[in-house]
Amino acid sequence: MTVTGQLQAVTEDALEPAALRAGSALRTPRAAAVAGIIFAVLLIAALVLLRLSVPANTGVAGTWLTNPSRRAAIATALNLIPFAGIAFLWFLGVVRDRVGEREDRFFATVFLGSGLLFVGMMFVGAAVAGGLVASQASGSSGDGALNLGRHVTIVLVNVYAMRMAAVFMLTTVTIARRTRIVARWLTVAGLAAALLLLVAAGSIPWLELAFPAWILALSVDILVRRDPGPGTFAQRR
Repeated sequence: MTVTGQLQAVTEDALEPAALRAGSALRTPRAAAVAGIIFAVLLIAALVLLRLSVPANTGVAGTWLTNPSRRAAIATALNLIPFAGIAFLWFLGVVRDRVGEREDRFFATVFLGSGLLFVGMMFVGAAVAGGLVASQASGSSGDGALNLGRHVTIVLVNVYAMRMAAVFMLTTVTIARRTRIVARWLTVAGLAAALLLLVAAGSIPWLELAFPAWILALSVDILVRRDPGPGTFAQRR
């Protein structure tokens, strides 16, 4: 190989990673926004279906599962939750990649830990609910087991998972406030919703929709706003 050919090869090797990094920087905000929107839409649909299909108080355990339309709605909601969890994990990864070396270790740990705990609790709650539906359909579960499983699902999803969601919102609001990557009203709304979820999760009906609704608004804001660029993040810390 001639000297000119060697120089050209070295130049191409040096430019290729830079091009890949540039392409990644342009795609990352859009990927985070799309993943957040998918997660929010799927989780809102699942929570609404569960709220409408599962009565708040039942006189006889398992009677609400004998209704075919309710059973079908519950099955649809439970099938949506795994896909919502996958989209949320993608959202987590893309946001962390976007912050990159500028992330604070403390907030990064709380951000990732609360997000993973939220997904895990949602999956466990959905698995317990799916077991209830399957056992009722086969007639192999008694009233005591149905009551226990129903209450475990409600507490997991509406109380513990939503409190982890509140912690996730608080850390996301802190990161967004320090980097100014989203509109100010979103940070204020996220702080208010997080405090409400921390204090009143499981007590106020439909309050659990505040989390996916805020993620939806945040994702839309990321999608429509122009990327300020990596240098801007470093200057605004």
